[in-house]
Amino acid sequence: MTPREQLESILTNQYESEDGDLYKIELLDGMMDIEIENLRNQLPTNNLPKEIEDLLRFCKGFEFCSLEEIRFDTFGNFGFEEMFPYSIQLAGDGFGNFWILDIDSQGNWNSVYYVCHDPAVIVKHSENLSEFIKHVDEFGLNKDQSNLHIIHEKIVMEIWDEKVGIMEKNEKDYDFKKRHIKLPEMFLIADLTNEPIKTGFAWGKSGPNTKIIRPSDKPIWIVEKRVKQGFLSRLLGRKK
Repeated sequence: MTPREQLESILTNQYESEDGDLYKIELLDGMMDIEIENLRNQLPTNNLPKEIEDLLRFCKGFEFCSLEEIRFDTFGNFGFEEMFPYSIQLAGDGFGNFWILDIDSQGNWNSVYYVCHDPAVIVKHSENLSEFIKHVDEFGLNKDQSNLHIIHEKIVMEIWDEKVGIMEKNEKDYDFKKRHIKLPEMFLIADLTNEPIKTGFAWGKSGPNTKIIRPSDKPIWIVEKRVKQGFLSRLLGRKK
């Protein structure tokens, strides 16, 4: 299904809030021609995929009781460009964590990622926008068993605690020299290219200001790895 078709298919579904109130999705207004053109002009290569334009003319987002407002037009709002150079901030959970749609340098709309700050983890949440809308519906109908709930409450901690994850490769597995990238002294590679949803990596293990590099459009990240020095190492270092 296209994103619009997926959204239209769940409009009649009824959900129950934590307080026991029943509710349905409430659509936001669709975008006018001038709004569409303004967004198109901001996107890489001025490319707005036809199925996304169709969705935006239908609505630019929707209200969903269990999450903050879900939007399809928030290009560039997220920041964190070293991780996602071009992105749509689809939604937040009210606690500083966000669902981000990754856009490549040609303007193609790709996978959706859950970006958590505590713990500092990124998880591949949905393969595309249509599946993200499906996952929102799933969360409303069957919260505890939903993809969204499992990632939000369980998977992020498993990745942080290194029970699951993909950061097992090192710099010898990739050749970044041709791209003239200044690499950290030590780093790990997070490659989600062929990985399924619920897969991710910890981006903040080395603490604040960890260097992160996205060398291409592919979902591959270079994450700095800092090794904590013991007391003796720090003492000897000062004496040099």
